[in-house]
Amino acid sequence: MYQLSTTTAIVLLLAFYGITFLMSLSIGEKKENVDGYMVSNSSIGFGMSAASMTATWIWAASFYAAASSGYKYGLSGALHYGFWGALMILFIYPFGRRFRALAPQAHTLAEIMHARHGRSSQLILAGSNILGSCISLMVNFTAAGTLVDMLTPLSFIQGVVLAGLGVLSYTLWSGFRSSVMTDFGQLIAMILAAVIIIPMIYFTLGGSELFVEGIHRLTPEQASFFSKTAFLEQGAPYFVAVLAYAIGNQTIAQRLFAVREDLIKPSFITATIGYGSIVIGLGMIGVLALLAGIEPMDGDLNNLIPQMASTYLPPFMIGMFFIMVLGSLSSTADSDLAALSAIVMTDIYGKNIAKGKPKASTMLWVGRMTMIVATVVGVVFASLKLDILTMLIFVGALWGTIVFPVIASLYWPRVNNFAFTGAVLAGFAMFLVVRFGWLPMEGAVGIFFELLSSVGGGVVIGLMAFGFLGRTAGLIAGTLAMAAMLPLSLNFLRDYPVLLSSLTAYGVSTLVCVGLSLRNQKRFNFDRIAERVVAFQRSPH
Repeated sequence: MYQLSTTTAIVLLLAFYGITFLMSLSIGEKKENVDGYMVSNSSIGFGMSAASMTATWIWAASFYAAASSGYKYGLSGALHYGFWGALMILFIYPFGRRFRALAPQAHTLAEIMHARHGRSSQLILAGSNILGSCISLMVNFTAAGTLVDMLTPLSFIQGVVLAGLGVLSYTLWSGFRSSVMTDFGQLIAMILAAVIIIPMIYFTLGGSELFVEGIHRLTPEQASFFSKTAFLEQGAPYFVAVLAYAIGNQTIAQRLFAVREDLIKPSFITATIGYGSIVIGLGMIGVLALLAGIEPMDGDLNNLIPQMASTYLPPFMIGMFFIMVLGSLSSTADSDLAALSAIVMTDIYGKNIAKGKPKASTMLWVGRMTMIVATVVGVVFASLKLDILTMLIFVGALWGTIVFPVIASLYWPRVNNFAFTGAVLAGFAMFLVVRFGWLPMEGAVGIFFELLSSVGGGVVIGLMAFGFLGRTAGLIAGTLAMAAMLPLSLNFLRDYPVLLSSLTAYGVSTLVCVGLSLRNQKRFNFDRIAERVVAFQRSPH
């Protein structure tokens, strides 16, 4: 395996982060506007918005976990990861248009929940967003450490610290605007590198002959584009998880609130196509490794991508690969920092500590301190070296408990704070029971949770149909999906705890939310949301 020299690695790191830092300086303002710091005054155009959305979601997991999925599950593994991940971006745009219509000047989704329900619902959503962004930050710094450790003489910890300092350096001053500006350049670098690197590895391994000579290494499931194992263990859990990401993750919501309202649809559709194309290609690197009979170093699938690059690419291309991965994880890490700062500025300080009357200078100070603390936390926890794909599915499943309550709260006037809070807490509790095996999934207990998961499956399909086709189509699709799942899930889904726990979270939270809301006879006036969610600072002065 070839390694870059220490000098070369440091030069590449300094060049990459130095250029992004200079880019951020070009948009810096002496008196930063609070709203601009969080959502760029909701005025980002089509090209920058689509590029930022794509770059943000082509993150460490897109490289490492996509390749891991391709290596573990074969041909369909790579497709599952890229396709469902792209669907997540597409899924939010119809609901995003509703969010923007109700609250044109929103900064976070939790802020809208505060206007809709009050403090407890807001803090539940904000807390889940903070947890998710911190884990995402940790995952990206872990990927940076792995990359540096394998491709250079520097250590894992040194790579984590350098990436943390680099991302913080260009994001700290201008916040979200820096993240969007640098995303554009990082995406261009990633696309150019991917277009060159993936075909080069393919031809170095033998091109089309690799499929002829290596097909015997694949099991029948790995050789199938319609693998049942891949769908139940990877595709379906990830499908459920990414739908929750579309609602639960502040980084995507932040871009939704930042893009011009009339450009939401084209921006999200373009990002969907771009993400899916690139990530499916990255997942195929794992399939190539499987065909070639390559074993991941130390048995760690996270090592697969850098191992393939250092073994089958010439030195110059290894340098390009280094920049490509660095760009992908940095574009998401800076988005996580911007998201965390917006949540703490708006939902912790602005709405709760300052009671809706915050000082602009204090808000900016809070946002920047949040970035510093979050970077330290991400660096410290990155040393745990947790499996990226597992973390991704786990967080997504947790967010599954909030999907229906959030969407229902912004369409159905009978949903109240008690229904929202009760639904989320109940769904979360039942998720934990299944995911960690606190009860044996046998007999009546197993059937009970499989019935709940069938409801969850109907909810997932119904929400998707509702977003694109309306309420009637959503109800019909959800009911048919639930009816189809019922006979298939009994005495079956218990063997797939990841999928069972994810669908249970959806099913329980939906049943509780609907049940408690039906008891409420009061109707909420949605016009109040726009009155309560306003800009914090109307001008830079």
